[in-house]
Amino acid sequence: MIRRSNLAWLLGALGLVSAAGATFAAAPVGPVAVYTLDAAKSTLNFGFVQAGAKNTGHFPKFTVNFSFADDNLAASKLDVSIDVSALNTDDQERDDTLRGADLFNIAKFPQAHFTATQISKSAGGYEAAGKLSLRGVTRPQRVSFTLRSANEQGRAVLYMTGKTLVKRLDFGVGQGDWKSTEWIDNDVNITFNLRLIPSG
Repeated sequence: MIRRSNLAWLLGALGLVSAAGATFAAAPVGPVAVYTLDAAKSTLNFGFVQAGAKNTGHFPKFTVNFSFADDNLAASKLDVSIDVSALNTDDQERDDTLRGADLFNIAKFPQAHFTATQISKSAGGYEAAGKLSLRGVTRPQRVSFTLRSANEQGRAVLYMTGKTLVKRLDFGVGQGDWKSTEWIDNDVNITFNLRLIPSG
């Protein structure tokens, strides 16, 4: 029969309790790997409704830095910078309007930025909780995504697919007549498919 005092000593020797014999040791966490964007094999798209018709566009110029370990989400981070001035909807007149002072106002705010330092698991994969800065306004934003890993030529590559919903009027994207949702809905759907490669 193992006495209680002997059991506490045994667990302590095995590193399962603290020196005081009160708490269990925390499980080890893995190192965080750093990934950057493979721009040639990644897309960042947006969709909106204009005059009752669905329209899509994309941001061809953006960067992503992702620090990630599945067993160390507390240290994982996501940082995205977008060149809004390069937006493309395959309609020059519409693109010029979107870039104008009443909408994105790229002359003053050419960049958008999303940064998240809180990444957690969700029912569908992961969720990044952070802040989106757009048109000089910064607000909380949540982005849901999934990850798929692949070993390609000896490198651990990640494929990230996800989406988020942005309320354009929350960021002032719509001044004057464009404040009305009669012509452009307030909801803008952002979707992305990214190939992320190890940094360095």
